[in-house]
Amino acid sequence: MSEATAQVQGIKQGMIGWLVFDHPARRNAMKLSMWQAVPSICQSFDDDPEVRVVILRGSGEEAFVAGADISEFGQRRQDDGAVAYDAATAEAYAAIENLSKPTLALVHGFCIGGGLAIAASADIRYSADDAQFGLPPARLGIGYGAEGVGKLVDLLGPSVTKEIIYTAEWFDAETAQRWGFVNHVVPKEELDDFVVAQAEIMASRAPLSQQAAKLAVADHLRPRDERSVGETQAAIRRCFSSEDYKEGVAAFMEKRRPQFRGL
Repeated sequence: MSEATAQVQGIKQGMIGWLVFDHPARRNAMKLSMWQAVPSICQSFDDDPEVRVVILRGSGEEAFVAGADISEFGQRRQDDGAVAYDAATAEAYAAIENLSKPTLALVHGFCIGGGLAIAASADIRYSADDAQFGLPPARLGIGYGAEGVGKLVDLLGPSVTKEIIYTAEWFDAETAQRWGFVNHVVPKEELDDFVVAQAEIMASRAPLSQQAAKLAVADHLRPRDERSVGETQAAIRRCFSSEDYKEGVAAFMEKRRPQFRGL
């Protein structure tokens, strides 16, 4: 299966779905049409039981996503247009974040502005050693959205978030790992193989267990009075009544590899 919309590609390869930002002439900078294409592709992956893991990446050799396409700002990001543009970006981030399946950002080259926010919306980030990260709003006079700030605070803490936004300076992959933004940094030429290997491991595990854990982590990050404990507990109970639980126990006792189906 392959879905292509407005320079964003949705590609299925076995149990892995690839969300590819395909605008290499501008270092994969996001046009409005690209932001708008993300939710439907994410939904197609969520609806496909054969897709177990989704990997986000940029096409070409230079960038993951080098932010929003600033050439559109004069036309698209003024007055009422700015509200619509910001709504499209928020929907794209939410679509990635709300995928029920593990999401991995494969980051190389520039991961700037909107690209940083896209990567932050994934569950896990793996980085090439050439990656450069940063948030440029203070270079452009743009107000960075409160939800995006909050997401970075959850990932990095308030002090690091303020430094990134106040200075608007780029930081390298080593710093990103030290701050906890990326899980692993590997040589660029090894990144694809490394991330696919991680995705294949995750794809072989029990989907319902992963979904329950994803709900629990997301719930924990909400304020206490906004947590949906019942939904999380229901997902956990579903694991224990599932066919996959029976399969996991049987495979353990029989000393074989389990075959999970998400049922």
